[in-house]
Amino acid sequence: MAQLVQTIPDRSAELEYEYGVALAHLARWGEARQALDAGLRLAPRDKRFFIELAGVAFKEKNYGAAAADLRRALRVDPHDAYANDFLATVYYLENNPEAAVKYWNRVQESGPKPRIAGVRNDPPLRLRPALLDHAFAFSPASTLELAELRTSEARVRNLEVLPVSRLELVARPEGDFDAVFHAQELDGFGHTKIEALLRTFRGLPFQEVTPEYFNVNGSAVNVVALERWDADKRRTLVSVSGPMGFLRAADPRWRYRLTSDVRNENWDIRNGFTGPAPVLASLNMRREAVRAEIIRVAGWRWKWTAGAEVSRRDYRNVVALGTIAPEFLVSGFELKQTASIQYELLRIPERRLKATAALGSQTARVWSQPAHAFEKLDALVEAHWLPRAKGDDYETRWQARAGRTFGQVPFDELSILGLERDYELDNDPTMRAHLAVRDGRKGSAPLGRNFFVANWETDKNVYSNGLLAVKLGPFFDTGKITDTTSTFGSQKWLCDTGAQAKLRVLGFGVVFSYGKDLRTGNNAFFTTVMR
Repeated sequence: MAQLVQTIPDRSAELEYEYGVALAHLARWGEARQALDAGLRLAPRDKRFFIELAGVAFKEKNYGAAAADLRRALRVDPHDAYANDFLATVYYLENNPEAAVKYWNRVQESGPKPRIAGVRNDPPLRLRPALLDHAFAFSPASTLELAELRTSEARVRNLEVLPVSRLELVARPEGDFDAVFHAQELDGFGHTKIEALLRTFRGLPFQEVTPEYFNVNGSAVNVVALERWDADKRRTLVSVSGPMGFLRAADPRWRYRLTSDVRNENWDIRNGFTGPAPVLASLNMRREAVRAEIIRVAGWRWKWTAGAEVSRRDYRNVVALGTIAPEFLVSGFELKQTASIQYELLRIPERRLKATAALGSQTARVWSQPAHAFEKLDALVEAHWLPRAKGDDYETRWQARAGRTFGQVPFDELSILGLERDYELDNDPTMRAHLAVRDGRKGSAPLGRNFFVANWETDKNVYSNGLLAVKLGPFFDTGKITDTTSTFGSQKWLCDTGAQAKLRVLGFGVVFSYGKDLRTGNNAFFTTVMR
């Protein structure tokens, strides 16, 4: 066929197709691609050319090109069984089970796929088998649906003892699959004495210890604590969380969290963290709080949280100097109700892209003289993209967050637009070239009721040996914070840029960042120890 068609000078699209297929059978891949490309130019809506080009790329082990050609074929005919099955196989070989299941689920002619024959863990986990079984939304001897795979992922994440996990599909000779669950498990103080010491004393340079005990008796119950003896930022925090039990069985869809938090902090309010910035006001803030939360995973798209907090605060040694209005310094008990909802807006597994939106509300009343009530609303949109077909090289994150406050809030309920040691716990919006602490005391970053912040970062893998992983990458932040008083707020839009290095050792991470304020030219160096 190849010799016959080769002698024809002006070939039709059909002849180019036959010629390309013949050359492919002869393993003459380059010539086959040229013939198929020529035919595609003559018949750009003929899906056969895309499928055969994908076959050529597949034989050359160029899976990315094969997937791209198959997606073009499916844009012409989304219901083509062969193209869907072929594309699912390509993603399966690229270790992207979510994308593979997505396209296998579309194949109906040869029966539902993929069919799960058995489920097993590798390596074995200390987590109770019944609890993990309830986290999986699918079962053996059934077809794995895409929604079941995603729901299982969300439930596993809600257990909070398996920070890194993945589900691998292992093909059996008869055509079924085994679902093999791989996970790194947080257990006890750590798997080794060195890991336990590092986890407990990782904050020692910052005058704090963080004892943590995970997965009590395999129940996914965690106890996390922090003790800081810094004279200007004393803090004691204890948090207990675990899956909730209904009818005497723990359910990974539900989780509770009980927290006790005591602070004793000295604040110096300034207009900057470097250079000439005199103290505008100072105070000592003492606050004790207990809160309870319930977290519910409702399918793979939805997650909601509801909680309540009782706290008491008072302010001492106040030197306001006309900076802090008296209504900010209200003492007494506070009752707060919190609620949040999270929704997955977009998920494209073949592009390894997902986007999430969240809304949060805090309604509180302070029993002071006179009494105060306030409402805090915040919204978040974030995107996560892994541009490579495998691994997490060039991992990119973007988020935009906005908050607004109604009513009169106490001073310690104001938002902070800068980096500080409690950022991991308090989840305030951040600008990475603005430090919230100067000379050991908080108050050097912009404060206010209302804010908007957008953050972007990307990370390049530079080294990994199994125990230590190092990433480097740039970031860019922009934002503004405002207040109804002229005392607080940033007054202008802020723009920060810089670079950060992320190190991960034995399950916890250290982030070193350098940021430059593009408006003032100030430089900021910061180190954060993350779980």
